[in-house]
Amino acid sequence: MDLQKRTAEPPAEPPVQPSAPGGRAPEGCLVVAIRLPVRIVVLVLVVPVRMAWDLLVVAGRLLRDTVLRPFGRALLWLGRALFVLPLIGLWRYVLAPAGRALAWLGRVLLVVPALWLYRYVLTPLGQGVAWLARTARTGLGWVYARVLTPVGHALAWLAKGCAAVLAAVGIGSCTAVARLLRYVVVIPARWLHTWLLAPVGRAVAWCALGVGRLLAVLVSGVGAVLYWTARILVVLPAAALWRWVLAPVGRFLVVVAREVGDALGHAWRIAGRLSLTVGRFLGTLLRWIFVEPVRWAYRTVLTPVGHVVRDAVLQPAARAARSVGRATRQALAAARETARQARVDVRRLLFGEQRQPAGIGRREPSTGEARTLGSSTTALTKD
Repeated sequence: MDLQKRTAEPPAEPPVQPSAPGGRAPEGCLVVAIRLPVRIVVLVLVVPVRMAWDLLVVAGRLLRDTVLRPFGRALLWLGRALFVLPLIGLWRYVLAPAGRALAWLGRVLLVVPALWLYRYVLTPLGQGVAWLARTARTGLGWVYARVLTPVGHALAWLAKGCAAVLAAVGIGSCTAVARLLRYVVVIPARWLHTWLLAPVGRAVAWCALGVGRLLAVLVSGVGAVLYWTARILVVLPAAALWRWVLAPVGRFLVVVAREVGDALGHAWRIAGRLSLTVGRFLGTLLRWIFVEPVRWAYRTVLTPVGHVVRDAVLQPAARAARSVGRATRQALAAARETARQARVDVRRLLFGEQRQPAGIGRREPSTGEARTLGSSTTALTKD
């Protein structure tokens, strides 16, 4: 007899099933047998397409950078020169002044006369019409209060008397007609409904209920027969066809389509790498055939020649041009100074010396005598 309490053992974990890479279910031999041929065939078909696509992309970029973009800029400049600037000039120098002139003309010819007409013609006329309306309203109020109100009260009293007479006559007539209709129409109709129409309606309803139950039984039987016939002839064959034919074929087609898609992706990436390698090889070849010789010629031939031309021709010519410009500016400055002095002499001969303004005594020190901490410049404390 075991007196110690046994510890509960952890439940055994189910064995982990190996899974395919990418989180998908394990693949069968059929998938592996389909994958390699499909990828080889797709790679052979996709590589030329990818290289042609990359070639078209490079050609398109070259065409965009060398032809379309400069052509677009030229069209933009031409459109600005032919349309925008003329339209701006037309608006600024023709339409805007014409609009301001038309606005001033409309103000002078329409607004000012309309204001004058409203202020000096329509306003007095409206005030006169309002005074006439107030006078007419006062007169009509007096007529209503003194004439029409008494006449209306008399007519109302007469109408009340006539209404009372007509009401008495109408009440008597309605009472007689109601009693006549009760004994002639209502009582015979009630008897007809109670003893004839109600029994006949109940009999018809009972017959209709029986016929409805019989038809329901017949329809249920026919429906059950049709249901089982359709189930045996249509549903069960269709289910068997779906389960044993269409579903396996569909799964096979799904596997084939997935593998073809994966193969297209791999082939497209591999073709891109091949196209990139070929493009780099062609770029390196063009660089060694064209760019490097041109660079060598520029560096070893054109640059020394340019330096020689700059040092032997351009710099002396620039120094000579600067010296000529300096001499010309000095000559022009001397001529301007001579002309200014001549104008001053002529003005002095014609109008005399100009009177110099009298000096004004300042309490503040001049610029030469600045304030210091040891001296004062005010009038009261000046040393």
